[in-house]
Formats: sequence, C-alpha cells, structure tokens
Amino acid sequence: MTLLITGATGFIGRHVCAQLTHDHDILAVLRQPDSQLPALRQQVNALGGQGERLQAVQGDLDLPSLGLPENLAAPQAIIHLGARFAWQLDRATAQRTNVAGSLAVAELARRHGSRLVFISGFMLENREHLQRLSITSDDPDQVDWQHVYRRAGGYEASKLEAAIRVRALAATHDLNLVEVQPATVAGHSRTGALDSAQPLFALLDNLARGRMAMVPGSPEHWLPLVAVDHLAALIAVAATADSVPQRLLALDPTTPNLQGLLAIAADMLDRRAPQRHLPIPVLAALLRLPGMPRLMNTWPEALHFIQPTRFDTTDTDHFLNQQGLARPAMEAVIARSARWYQQHHGNPAAPQPA
Repeated sequence: MTLLITGATGFIGRHVCAQLTHDHDILAVLRQPDSQLPALRQQVNALGGQGERLQAVQGDLDLPSLGLPENLAAPQAIIHLGARFAWQLDRATAQRTNVAGSLAVAELARRHGSRLVFISGFMLENREHLQRLSITSDDPDQVDWQHVYRRAGGYEASKLEAAIRVRALAATHDLNLVEVQPATVAGHSRTGALDSAQPLFALLDNLARGRMAMVPGSPEHWLPLVAVDHLAALIAVAATADSVPQRLLALDPTTPNLQGLLAIAADMLDRRAPQRHLPIPVLAALLRLPGMPRLMNTWPEALHFIQPTRFDTTDTDHFLNQQGLARPAMEAVIARSARWYQQHHGNPAAPQPA
C-alpha cells in the first residue's frame, strides 16, 4: 500500500511513519520537502522505522486544495494528523488550518476513493461537554459556532468543528471515513520519550518546578491518556486493516485520577505530590486574571480536558483484540514519561508545594 499522511513531522506523525514504513510506502505532505524530509527520515529511523520508504510532496493545509499537484497518484489511505495547535488560537487562523484544511483533505480522499483516517479528539465522546457547548447534533449547520469558539477557545472549537463537518461530508458523499479520537498523549511506553509541545509535558514541568500546590478539580477528575506508540499502532492498523469501526476511541480507561497521576510523576521527579484539591471553577477564575496563565504555565482552555467523565471503550477494545494490540500499563507509561523528563530536562531547585 501507498499511504499519504499530513502532520508527519509532529510527535504522533513521526511514530506513525515509523510503524507504517515496516510494510508500506509513505508520502508525507510537507511545506518544505527539501529541508524537512531528510530530518524526518532520520527521526523515523531512530524510532525503528525505515526512513527510505518515506517520500514527500509539497503541500500546505492553508492552501486551496492543499497546494498539491493535480497529477498526484491516488493513495489507498490518507491519514490526517496535521493541525495548528496553540492555546488562545484566534478563530480565523484555527478555522483556516484546522477546519478548511481538514475539509480539503477529506475532499482529496473522496476524489481518489481513499480511506480517510481522520484524527479528532476524545472530547467528541464527552456528551456532557458537548451539551455545555450547545452541540447536540452532527449537523454543522445546527451548531452556533460563534458560541462554541467563545466557550471552548480556538483550538478545541476548530477540532470539534472539523470533525463534525468531515462527518457531514462523509454522510452525504461516498467517503470511507475512520475517525480516531485520541486522549492526551503520553510518552513512549518503553522509553517515556515525550515531545515538549505536548500538554502532559507542561503538566510534568509545572510539577517539577513547584507550580502545582494543589490538584485541579476533585478526586473524580482525571486526564485521560494514551501512550504515543500505542496510538501510532492504532492509527496504522486503522489505515491498513480490512475492516475498521467508524470511530476508535484511543483512550486508556485505566488512567489514574489526576491526583494519582501527579503522585506517580512526583515520585519520579523527587517532588512532593500535591494532596489538596482546587475546584476547577476557582482555578478558571484565577486564570482569568491578567498575567496568571503565563505565571502558572496553564491556560484556561486546557482545563476542559480535566474532567470527571468516564468513557465507553468497548468497540475500540474489541478492535484492539482483533488486531493483537495490547495497551501498555498506563501507570508505567506515566512513570517513564516523568523519568524521561527528569533525565532530559532536569530542573533547578524549585520550591515545594505547601
């Protein structure tokens, strides 16, 4: 098979390429292939893949039709990982890259008859959260997107809008859509390697530097996680298996609550784990004060992902069993991620939480 991938240079994308290049040729959509491809091949080789099976084509999610050549050969599957991520992302930028770009990828898959493996997010399965945002339908025209962007912020809102609009396109056109919905990404299950742009890295950094005197939320609150290599393996089989469910929730239901997560990490970081809880509404109010998000290295939008809702992973569990993919033990993944942070980033003497 030949597969096309967007977002190949990202943390997840590199691992997906490493997984797939054992058996398949990959065509990566890159903005600057001449400079990006050699580095990507080296990264893929370092992760155990075969970088020589990786080729590139110039393209950009911000361009009409992705800026791809008209004579592009039809891939058997397209994996759409590309997205613009930033807290406080403005709506116009978020919609241009994450929504219009996703629709352009979906149209490319439809035109070529390719399977589209679309990477969305686990919050699309949080019905209570969607209802708070007044999202009660998969019809994008029935959603007040201005309200959603105001409440959720540019990044999360654009990911929600992109998924719902791609679903609508698939429902009305002949599009083979598989939606993979990842939780917050943890480090590699064996090495703990974690990209510094990941939200979990910021959480570990805050804990290491003494910025977490209290646990956000209640004892029921948790931050669902998935190991990056397990997620990459799931995406790879979603692109290549004969029969795949329409939606795969990439989330480890055994992830401990946030207090438990912090306790495991604190032990690896030689820090005292916070014991007392700070209600989310109180923390959200603090983060509305000027300068507080930067001081606390926490953005209000990130609080949406820490919540008490539990998720039904039955369909994904069945598919994982069929494919022989076992989830790594999440407590070990958390410990290895924290150990990797400590080894590679260290931290100066930091004040301990009270």
